[in-house]
Amino acid sequence: MPASPSTARVINDRLALRLLQQEGPLTAGQLKQLTGLSRPTVADLVERLTAAGLIAVVGEAGEQRRGPNAKVYGIVADRAHLAALDVRTEGVSVAVADLVGRVLAEASVPIGGDTGTGPAVEQAVTLVEHVAKEAGAGRLHTVGIGAPGLIDPSSGELRDSTGLPEWHRRFVATLQERLPEARVSVENETNLAAVAEQRDGAARDRDTFVLLWLGHGTGAAVVLDGALRRGASGGTGEIGFLPVPGTTALPSSTDCEGGFHSLASSAAVVELAAEYGVPVEPGQGVSQVGVVRAAAGVVRGAVAQIREEGAAAGPVPGSPEEHPPAARFLDALADRLAVGVASVVAILDPGCVVLGGEVGEAGGEELAARVRDRIARMTPLPTEVRTTALGGGAVLRGALLTARDRAQEELFTPGERLPQPSPGW
Repeated sequence: MPASPSTARVINDRLALRLLQQEGPLTAGQLKQLTGLSRPTVADLVERLTAAGLIAVVGEAGEQRRGPNAKVYGIVADRAHLAALDVRTEGVSVAVADLVGRVLAEASVPIGGDTGTGPAVEQAVTLVEHVAKEAGAGRLHTVGIGAPGLIDPSSGELRDSTGLPEWHRRFVATLQERLPEARVSVENETNLAAVAEQRDGAARDRDTFVLLWLGHGTGAAVVLDGALRRGASGGTGEIGFLPVPGTTALPSSTDCEGGFHSLASSAAVVELAAEYGVPVEPGQGVSQVGVVRAAAGVVRGAVAQIREEGAAAGPVPGSPEEHPPAARFLDALADRLAVGVASVVAILDPGCVVLGGEVGEAGGEELAARVRDRIARMTPLPTEVRTTALGGGAVLRGALLTARDRAQEELFTPGERLPQPSPGW
């Protein structure tokens, strides 16, 4: 059935706003060309969106004709402010952006393991308030949070998870109390990283892929036919619990030691490097953050050594046992990763796996190529193995993208009005 006039206006308005988001400021003539709408229809929607405070004249553009220059329209970026948070076990990172996603201020704060729940929550909330103030945001419209652990699909809240600090759950509730007018949502960190990789990173050309997160622990995010899959209980991608050969025990319902985590976590990577005589940077490995840095550092160092030796001497001759320690270490790490990747490929056939997180980024193409070669031998299903384009920053980027989408979904709907911003906190 044909759309009613009011429905058609809504569709046209949202189309124009999406184009302004994607392309940047445009003239009415450019909007006409890109939308295929008539000149009067474009004039009407420009008038409506301007009256609603969603777009404004941001400049002029000369055209190949006589007469005044054409007005250039852009989204009113300060109509709303957004916050993105990457909540880790030992710290929080925050970025505050405008409605088009331009980052205005960002900062991080470490939170030690011996910090009490109350003080840890206060540190994290205060950081959000400080960054928002620095960005000039009198009020936050939408807050997107990426955190480790399971998200209850019915409530959207963090579930109790063994190994995660109590302040994580308290923080989300406290932040909503302190920001009563903000739309606060939380998502699993690996899922947000996958959103970022699909929109801005290594999976831009894929609507089906799996992101294997290699950071402090291991996780996977599954995107099928363009949609992020969370599972019945929100646990899709908890690959750390995957029973695999090569471990000394089986995982339990409360502990992923004995699962794939035992082979691919940062601590396991550091231990594997030691077995092959690959040195770890001094002073790393005490805290969880230190372990991640140590694992990424030792992988990055091994890659650099392989490239240096390869550039100097070409392909390494002899059997694998005769290869330099760095090469044998990366080969062993690829063997471990391939076990988990092959299991995912056999069940989902995603066609593409992205090695993400700090360790995936450090391994680069050297590690991805090794995993790709092993997967080709282990499964008949064609599978690309790619390197993350965003590394550890993917979580914060994904949180910002989802916050921007939610804010725009609301504000780009005719009839919605954002309250006037307060002068400060």
